[in-house]
Amino acid sequence: MGLDFLLKRNKGEKATLGTSFWSHISIGSAARILLRLFQFVMGLVVIGLYAQDLNNARKAGVYMDSKWVWAVVCGTLGCLASLTFMLPLVKAWFFFYVDAFVFLCYLVAFGIFGKMYIPEDAEGNKGIIRMKHAVWVLLTNMLLWLMTAGYGAVVFWKTRKARTTLTGRGAQHV
Repeated sequence: MGLDFLLKRNKGEKATLGTSFWSHISIGSAARILLRLFQFVMGLVVIGLYAQDLNNARKAGVYMDSKWVWAVVCGTLGCLASLTFMLPLVKAWFFFYVDAFVFLCYLVAFGIFGKMYIPEDAEGNKGIIRMKHAVWVLLTNMLLWLMTAGYGAVVFWKTRKARTTLTGRGAQHV
């Protein structure tokens, strides 16, 4: 399917819609890959936004605040999970509880930083402005993981109730 390029073909055969990799990918699979890619990129954005402050604290020799460490852990967890679930052989819907766990991690981070920075008046302070933007990035991540967790739970529930020949509830051949 995705490895059709390994098959022998005529030298003059050109790649067309019928012979290309994307011809074998359904719309749902392409949407899933794009959503997971977006989750990965947004996880990197979270790491970049919050790791700056951790690096500045390290350079200054002061303690690293656990809130910022938590945000970086959430971003890292989201990146690793999205990369794993982007693989074609992984049935990501089966692991919907991992999506739900990452959603809860981002929910906690959004609650922490939302309470700190949403009501804050920036007054031209670029650090506070950056953190106000970072809160909305956390919200975006939270909603992305909620969508994949919800979709995975629905598909998981539907496959559990599906008829199979192994359980004896399958359709009879006539």
